[in-house]
Amino acid sequence: MPANPRTEAHGATGTDATPRPGADADPAATAVPAEAVTPLLRGVAVLRRLTEAGGTLSPSDLERATGLARSTVDRITATLARMGYVRLDGRDVVLAPRVMELGNAYLAALRLPALLDARADRLADELDESVSLAVADHDGIRFIHQATRRRAMSLSFRIGDLLPAERTAPGALFATEWDAADRRRRHERRAADPEDRAFPTVPPRSPAAPDDFEQRAERARTDGWALDDQLIEPGLVAVSVPVRDPRTDRIACVASVVSHTSRHTATDLRDKLLPRLRTAVAEMEDDLRTAPAPAPGPAPAGLATWTGASKQELGRDFVESLARGLTVLTAFGEGRARLTLTEVAKATGLARATARRALITYEHLGLVTADADRTFALTPRVLSLGFPPLSRTSLPRIARPHMAELAHRVHESTSLAVLTATGTEIQYTARVATSHVMSVDITVGTRLPAYATSMGRILLADVPEPERAPDTLRSLTPRTITDPALLARTLAETRAQGYALVDEELEEGLRSLAVPVRDRTGRVVAALNTATHVARRTVDQCLHDLLPELTATAHRIEADLHVAGHFTRIPVA
Repeated sequence: MPANPRTEAHGATGTDATPRPGADADPAATAVPAEAVTPLLRGVAVLRRLTEAGGTLSPSDLERATGLARSTVDRITATLARMGYVRLDGRDVVLAPRVMELGNAYLAALRLPALLDARADRLADELDESVSLAVADHDGIRFIHQATRRRAMSLSFRIGDLLPAERTAPGALFATEWDAADRRRRHERRAADPEDRAFPTVPPRSPAAPDDFEQRAERARTDGWALDDQLIEPGLVAVSVPVRDPRTDRIACVASVVSHTSRHTATDLRDKLLPRLRTAVAEMEDDLRTAPAPAPGPAPAGLATWTGASKQELGRDFVESLARGLTVLTAFGEGRARLTLTEVAKATGLARATARRALITYEHLGLVTADADRTFALTPRVLSLGFPPLSRTSLPRIARPHMAELAHRVHESTSLAVLTATGTEIQYTARVATSHVMSVDITVGTRLPAYATSMGRILLADVPEPERAPDTLRSLTPRTITDPALLARTLAETRAQGYALVDEELEEGLRSLAVPVRDRTGRVVAALNTATHVARRTVDQCLHDLLPELTATAHRIEADLHVAGHFTRIPVA
C-alpha cells in the first residue's frame, strides 16, 4: 500500500516538529526550516517515542505515537536496526545498546562525568546515600550521572531523565542564572501542561499545588544551595549545591544528595550532609580548574561509505538521509565539543551540504546549538534519544539477544556465567536453550565448580595465579583435572589461546567450549559458552564449527557492552 502523503507530512510536523511542552521542543520554534531533513525529523521522533515508552513498542504503537504511516515506520525501524540502534524482536521494536553512542557523544564532549563522577561515587559511598549530577536543559534539569544506593526503596532516576525545574532543588539553582525569556518559557510550559504530563519520569502534579519556585530560586541565590522537600513525590528529599565552571563562574552542573524521609528529613540533609556536600563540590571545582585540555579522540571513520553500501544492499528499506543525519551527532566527543560545519563534514565524511542540513534539523529540534560564529555543540537533549532506558541495563540483558542468535545458528544451547565472590564457583547469569531429546539442563543461578568447567577456566585464567582462591580439586569424572600444577598450566594455556575446551571433566558425555567477554578495560567480566553431547560433535568439530561462532558472538556482546558502559556501570549479573 503506498504511503499516505498527508499522514507522512503530519508525521514530520505533528510530532517533534510541532512543539510539545517539556523536553521535546522549544515552544519558540514553531516552523520547520525549509532545509530540514524530513526523514531525520521522523527518525528522531521514533527514537523519542521508544525512549518515553521505556525502550519497547510495536510498529503499530509507533505508528499511533508518531502519526507516521506504517510504511514509514517500517522503513525507519529497518534503518535503525541496520545501524544497531534498535532490534526487531518478533512484533516489537526494541532500543539496542548501540544507540547510546549518541548520548555518549554528548557526555564525552561535556567532559563533566569523566572529571567528576569519581568524586560523586566516593561521596555516595561515604554518606551511604544516592548522589546525582545534573545539568540544565532549558526550564528542566537532566541527569548526567547517578551514584545510586541499592535499597528496597531507592532512587529510580536514570542518566538522561528530564525533570521540571520547579520540582527539584537543582532547578532552583539553575534558575538563579535565568533571564526573562527563560522565566517566560517556564510559565508558558506550565500553562500548557499544568500536570507535568510531558515529564514521564515524575508523578503528575496537582494543578492546585502552590508555585513558590521564584521564591525558592531567590533563596538559592542567597544561600548558595537548595533543598527539595518532597517536591517530586512524598518522601523524596534532596539537598543540592552548584558546581561552578572556574573559567566563567557560571553553574556547570549541580551535585545533589538524595534521600528518603525514612532516613533523613530535609532539615537533616541541610544540617548533617550539606557541609560534606559542599566540601565535595569544592573538590570538584578544583578538578575542573586543574583538568588538562582534552586531547581530541578519534572521530568516527567511514560512516558515509557505510551508509552508501547499506543503501545499495537494502534498497528502499534503508533511509540513507536518516542514517547520515544520525552520524552527524557522533562527530562530537571528547576534545570535539564545538565543531564548525567543515569539521563535522570532515569527521563524518559527508558532503558539507548534507552535514549542513542535518545541523539545521538538529538546531530546530533543540539537539544542537550554534554560536554567532556558527560553531556547533550538542545539547543535553541528545540524551533523550534512547539513553535513559538503557542506562540501567545489565550484561545478561545485553548478551541475551546475541546468545539467542548464536543458539539458532549452531543449534546448541549457550550460556553466560561470572565468577562468584568466593572465586571457586561460576554462576550462570543468562542462558538460551535449544531443543534436543538429550540436552544440558541448567538454569540461571546455577553454580558449578570453576576448575572443572570451560567458563570457569576462562574466568580463572584472567585472575593472577597468586590471587586465585584455593580450592579442593575433586574428581568429578575420570577425566577431571585434580593436579594443581596441571590445572595452573591448563589455565595459562587457556589465557594464551583465548578459549577453553573441557571434555567430560564435569560430567561424562558433556563437552563444552567457552570464550571470554571483556569490558572496556580488557578485563574478563564473564564467559560465554556452548555445550554439547560428545556424540553430536567431535573436539575438532567444536573448534572448527563452534569456536568461530562463539568468538564472533562474544565480540558483538563486547561491542554493545563497551558502548553501554562508557558512562554507566553495567552489572555483570
